Amino acid sequence: MQSRNRILDDMAQLMTNAMGVAQGAREEAETAFRSMMDRWLAERAFVTREEFDAVRAMAQKAREENEELKARIAALEAAQEARTTKAAASKRSSSKP
Repeated sequence: MQSRNRILDDMAQLMTNAMGVAQGAREEAETAFRSMMDRWLAERAFVTREEFDAVRAMAQKAREENEELKARIAALEAAQEARTTKAAASKRSSSKP
């Protein structure tokens, strides 16, 4: 019986070692793949999420400022038009005999 246990123990040890080797190979393959992907991504002009969010926030602020400036210009143009109309009416009424 002891010889059977020895064979089974050896088989169990062999399987344990094989699993350890497989685990190490998997980790090495994952590391190599990550390294390859990092290099590939670095060669491309991709931006990070933080950079993208920062530029998006800047663009949103610029759009808001643009809308505010449009409103101010429209108000100034309306005021100028009112002054021009008022001045023209005043001039007509003062030039009548």
